[in-house]
Amino acid sequence: MKQIAYTFFLLLPFFASGQQKPDYPQNYFRNPLDIPIFLAGNFGECRPGHFHSGVDIKTLGKENESVHAAADGYISRIKMEKGGFGHGLYITHPNGYTTLYAHLNDFVPALQKYLKKEQYEKKHWDVDIQLSPDQFPVKKGDQIAWSGNTGASTAPHLHFEIRNTKTEHPLNPELFGLPIIDNVAPVPVEVVLYEGDVYTENSVALSLAKAGAIYKPVKTGEKIFAINRDTVQAPVGVIGIGVNVDDYMNGSDNTIAFYTAKLYMDDSLQVQVTLDNIGYDETRYINAYADYKTKELNHKWVQCLFKLPGNHLDAIFSNLNNNQGRLDFKDRSKAHKINIVLEDDKGNTSTILFYARPTVSNEVAVTDDRIPFYANKPNEFHSTNIKFSLDDKQLYDDIYFEFKGDNYPEMIDKKSQARDVDRAPVYSDRFQLHHSYVPIHHYFDLQIKPNKTIPFDLRSKVVMMYSDDKDEDGRAAAFSENGWYKAKVRNFGTYWLDIDTTAPVIKSLQKNGANLSKAKQITFEVRDGATSVKSYGGYLDGKWICFEQHGSSFFYKFDERCAKGKHKLVFNAEDESGNEATYNLNFTK
Repeated sequence: MKQIAYTFFLLLPFFASGQQKPDYPQNYFRNPLDIPIFLAGNFGECRPGHFHSGVDIKTLGKENESVHAAADGYISRIKMEKGGFGHGLYITHPNGYTTLYAHLNDFVPALQKYLKKEQYEKKHWDVDIQLSPDQFPVKKGDQIAWSGNTGASTAPHLHFEIRNTKTEHPLNPELFGLPIIDNVAPVPVEVVLYEGDVYTENSVALSLAKAGAIYKPVKTGEKIFAINRDTVQAPVGVIGIGVNVDDYMNGSDNTIAFYTAKLYMDDSLQVQVTLDNIGYDETRYINAYADYKTKELNHKWVQCLFKLPGNHLDAIFSNLNNNQGRLDFKDRSKAHKINIVLEDDKGNTSTILFYARPTVSNEVAVTDDRIPFYANKPNEFHSTNIKFSLDDKQLYDDIYFEFKGDNYPEMIDKKSQARDVDRAPVYSDRFQLHHSYVPIHHYFDLQIKPNKTIPFDLRSKVVMMYSDDKDEDGRAAAFSENGWYKAKVRNFGTYWLDIDTTAPVIKSLQKNGANLSKAKQITFEVRDGATSVKSYGGYLDGKWICFEQHGSSFFYKFDERCAKGKHKLVFNAEDESGNEATYNLNFTK
């Protein structure tokens, strides 16, 4: 089959068909920084629980680069949060778009002064402030802030978004003509075949039950790749194909995401994926688009070129065949030509070419003790001491639900037992609800009944603990009717009830009585063993001051509210179970 490369070039005009790039205004938005754009991340990258919604622009590995308005408009929103975007600014523009600038440090003085006034009036550091057009108008190029590393950021950079103002959907900023140099084509890393139509009598389809095969593409020509010497043995039936792809740009060695992927079988387009225009209300469908199990167990992102029945992220899919992107391999007598065309948003393309011959029979052993759960339908489970129900939007695919109770000793590993030696006794059995590598779309109510009486004065201290076989955490559980305890959860895995009477631990990074005249801030580290810190506050000489949270760090930057002299600072923290801790710090400024 050495004619494969030649066939590709003959089909180039045909492969150019499909969904066209949107007609966004070009060169309306400027580079928001004063340095050339090099990307640490781009639009549509797979991230835990979401698609990346903008571009991450590198800031030379440091903070406090000047950040400028990308176009005329007005600052319409200030949002401060401990995670997520950290310090964020939004600018609304007259042409129907809004830009977001995130992970910032301080804003320009007038804006910073206004923010602080609002925080002290509300007595909250984390605020979300809507602004009117006449408060802070800006011209293209005006400085608005300095770059930083706040929120859920792991290194200094600027997160920049362009959104449709009306829908609030983030759009791909690279399609707006930003000055980005990129002539590097995507590089396929793996091709995965999935058994997508596995049926036996009275059973359920298992679209992502297992990978039929994983193949490493090998370069055979200019931007052309083959797998398994150009022919693979495929399952008989309907199969799905997934790809693990790295893309790059000039001057940067980190990977980014492709823009489109087109899957052809026998020269006919079966599906196109386009990573643009993904709303925040849709972004969690990343868990249906990417192979969640492979991500959880092997830490790799395989993107599926087919649509699961419970995946309602419709906008990124186009030209879907009747099998929602899956391929019909029921005819054993025929080998099918497969072409996968990968393109970035600068038009650089790579193609994977191979033949697939259906030869492998699918046989699935079905036992009577497995419980079918269906996508797009309500599902429920009720055992003696545990119960829950899922609505029709919870599952992406049909599954056989598996359950284990506490009489399965393999559920409690030695590490978990060692951690629990000094803790209060467990107040319920441990229940394994299916597998943590099968995703749930949104929160549902899980109810557990304790196996021993919980004293009335400890009811408010009950927590529902969770383990995914790697980590443990908990959340407050509320007393429900007939002795059940209820909490909102969003994962399959192992759950049990416990009691939390331990307050958060506050550690001061300053010595009591210290002279802090040369210090810039006061910092506390606060950690909670079972749940998380629900609320906190700092009081300087009896008056509230603005403490910022970044992860487990809580800090107050010295300002005009702390004059020279001796001071007493009281810092308190409360967890989800109502356990409180207080730290008194005396210092001199």
